[in-house]
Amino acid sequence: MVPKYVRQQAKIELARRYFWDYCKLTAADFYKEDRVYLKDLCNQLEEFYKSNEKVMVIDAPPRHGKTRTASNFVEWALGKNPKEKIMTGSYNEDLSEEFARNVRDTIAMEKTEGILVYNDIFPDTKIKKGDASTKKWSLEGRMQKSYLATSPSGTATGFGCTIMIIDDTIKNIYEAYNEKILKKIIDWFNNTMLQRTENNFKIIIIMTRWCEGDLAGYVLANYDNVRHVSYKAVQEDGTMLCDEILNKEDFIIKTKKMNKDIIYANYQQEPIDNKNRLYTSFKTYTKLPIDNNGNPLYTRVKNYTDTADTGDDYLCSIDYVEYNKEAYVINVIYTKDGMELTEPAVAKMLYDDKVNIADIESNNGGRGFARNVETILKNKYGSNKCRIKSFHQRKNKDARIISNSTWVMDHIYFPNNWADLWPEYYEAMNRYQKEGKNEHDDAPDATTGIAEKMENSATFSFD
Repeated sequence: MVPKYVRQQAKIELARRYFWDYCKLTAADFYKEDRVYLKDLCNQLEEFYKSNEKVMVIDAPPRHGKTRTASNFVEWALGKNPKEKIMTGSYNEDLSEEFARNVRDTIAMEKTEGILVYNDIFPDTKIKKGDASTKKWSLEGRMQKSYLATSPSGTATGFGCTIMIIDDTIKNIYEAYNEKILKKIIDWFNNTMLQRTENNFKIIIIMTRWCEGDLAGYVLANYDNVRHVSYKAVQEDGTMLCDEILNKEDFIIKTKKMNKDIIYANYQQEPIDNKNRLYTSFKTYTKLPIDNNGNPLYTRVKNYTDTADTGDDYLCSIDYVEYNKEAYVINVIYTKDGMELTEPAVAKMLYDDKVNIADIESNNGGRGFARNVETILKNKYGSNKCRIKSFHQRKNKDARIISNSTWVMDHIYFPNNWADLWPEYYEAMNRYQKEGKNEHDDAPDATTGIAEKMENSATFSFD
């Protein structure tokens, strides 16, 4: 029989080599062989660490050990290479500091007879005495800091990192619905955190998903070759990811009164935007309606323009044709540019597309915009074929958009490549939420105007 000491030394050697074995050895009660997803997560992290990949995104339900495993990974990576420089960031300083403290305390744990400690596995990795604050500390033999914990409200000045771990940057549904907060987090990632990375860096983003616009969604949409590991609490066959951690009965009790959007996002990694989008689908076309001889079947070309209410709003001007009580969008201007640029741009679009009637909202300066566009058409293009009609919009904007959303989805057609033609307009339409705060509503507002005009709504009073 192999002596206990020899077996223990073999386990220690395996822990030095393999991350899963490190987790099993240091927390055997949690990292069990039958917890298949945890073994997969550990193996994925190790493979990522040893690969040439730069970015990894991990999505997992609450309380399933994602932060604990990330903390273990930092310990293991510093054991493998004490020269690594770690930076972690969370939605607030306290959470990030707790992560840092756990790693520091594990490495600094003193030897007790009969108890395995970190330095039994990695004897060359030790905390430098006198340089071990909670959120910024160093290892022995290192002139520079080895670890920094920060947050969007914290600072990362003067620190560079080789491994960056961003863990749960959104704390609640309010932040998930608030586009300004989401933008702040992404700006923090781009303008602060990314700038602290050094050569051959690794970035690991660990999240319970909230929305498509969260940091994980942003990275997946904007970066190539991202290693994406995602775990759902409830599997496709109805079984649970891990019954020992969350069984079906407890899941039902926990989620019985919970907002359905949160259930899908947090537990199933289906971002809120997918479930809370106002527009769930759009119709598209490859060519405009024509007869057998190739002649257009539509009777007229129209435009709807919603001028920008404030300097931070978008002007949205849409050209479309009518056929058989359906609208086919043919051109869009969606921009924050000032009126000195948008007036000639809209006039040119009306002229180029041979628009017959242009409906321009007269709210907040729209009347002057309409007059100027009409003047440009006459003076620059010598055209009086487009009738400019300004009108005052009195109905509540949110109510208009929501009440006409079904008509928009059923009766307005967009070019099949409209995401490429007008990317900002496309994103604004696809991201608009039924509930919660929308940073901009200009695209749905103008598109709703088409629906109202097509339906001959009595909403408007013409000047």
